Amino acid sequence: MKRAALILVALLGGCSFVPRYQRPDAPVPVAWPSGDAYRANSAGLARVDYRDIFRDPRLQRVIDRALANSRDLRAAFANIEAARAQLRIQRAQNLPTVNSNNTVGFVDPGTGRSNNNGAPVVGGQRTNFALNLGVTQFEIDLFGRVAALTQAAKAQYFASEAGARATRLVLVGDVANAWLQYGADQSLLKLSRETARIAEESVRLTRARVEGGVAPRTDLTQAEQTLELARANVANQTTLVAQDVNALTLLVGAGVDPTDLPGSIEETLPQLAELPAGLDSSVLLRRPDVVQAEYQLIAANAQIGAARAALFPRLTLTGFAGLASNNLVNLFTTNAFNYTATPGISYPLFAGGAARANVRVARAQFDTAVANYEQAIQTAFREVADALARRGTIAEQLRAQEQLTRAAQETFSLAGARYRGGVDTYLGNLDAQRQLYQAQQGLVNTRLIAATNLVALYRTLGGDTLIDATPQGPVPAGSK
Repeated sequence: MKRAALILVALLGGCSFVPRYQRPDAPVPVAWPSGDAYRANSAGLARVDYRDIFRDPRLQRVIDRALANSRDLRAAFANIEAARAQLRIQRAQNLPTVNSNNTVGFVDPGTGRSNNNGAPVVGGQRTNFALNLGVTQFEIDLFGRVAALTQAAKAQYFASEAGARATRLVLVGDVANAWLQYGADQSLLKLSRETARIAEESVRLTRARVEGGVAPRTDLTQAEQTLELARANVANQTTLVAQDVNALTLLVGAGVDPTDLPGSIEETLPQLAELPAGLDSSVLLRRPDVVQAEYQLIAANAQIGAARAALFPRLTLTGFAGLASNNLVNLFTTNAFNYTATPGISYPLFAGGAARANVRVARAQFDTAVANYEQAIQTAFREVADALARRGTIAEQLRAQEQLTRAAQETFSLAGARYRGGVDTYLGNLDAQRQLYQAQQGLVNTRLIAATNLVALYRTLGGDTLIDATPQGPVPAGSK
């Protein structure tokens, strides 16, 4: 009979009400978008380290320092530690808590009373020894409630790890973008200074022509306007460069060595590598934010099992075992041992439907987690598709912008020669100079777009060998 009871408890203890987890189908096309804006096989699995993409040693040093100092990462790691501790707390519920209560009692010969409760002792002086161990209200997990809660805590722990990896990936991308922005603003600052230098030379030449009676006074005022505009651009670009340093300092969490900063956007492009070519959209399932959303979905699924199990009675066990003797020598003898075990079953007869409402709450939270998971995949797909669309056209845009700049440079040279030769008015020379400046600015910005597009692909594809932690297949129901 006793053996049958043990078998029954063992069988019930393996029971679980956690629904079998099935990963939802990704609500996005299997293939990446195609068309005029996209290159064939242009999306990579990107199982790479950021050093494989960002090859400039200066940028690598800045990223390394940011990873070491980031307050966001510190907070993310603290969240991991909190989730790990919570998992340990929950796992402890699977084991009984054992308390020890040991006493030594002496009787006062004068009063005949013991020192532990003050009661009179019959028969003279005695000494009492007791060694007690007790288990209070240990839940025997017949219906898997505690196991389901442990499974949920474990999934939340993995979700916190994925969240930290997502934070790390975003930080690497933000640092790279800020570093590239600094290079672009440095190029624009040099361009503004060169434009101001040319404008100063133009003012000097025009003033001489006006004083010589060759050119009208309006030519000089127009040249002076161009010069002051160029000086204003120099001041603005100087501010932007300083603000770029401030942004990098915030991201890095410490000062940035000036020798680790780029001198121009042009020197950074050769140090950026293309991502490996071509797989389908299933790569999104290992993006850290998608992984985090899926683990949160798994946790919500386990909470349904815990809520279901709470509908059934809870079996608890309170036990006591100890040794007691009035003689220390006889304390550890067989006759001194005694024990008790008191099982208990609790089941609320009336709770206003709270238990069933908890099941509905758990199901609603699961539905919310499904929606969040699907939205995370859709957002990831859109971000990758946008980056691919830009990648598919940026080469042609850059080629056209370079050709435009060369043509504007030639036009400016010819207009200047015609003005100095008295063939054309200063207005034509001024217009050519303005078009050249705009073309040069456009070229710098296009190069920045090309550079940051590689950063966007790296980040949106979630690629880093250090952050690959995709949940491998469905999680079995009731796993402990």
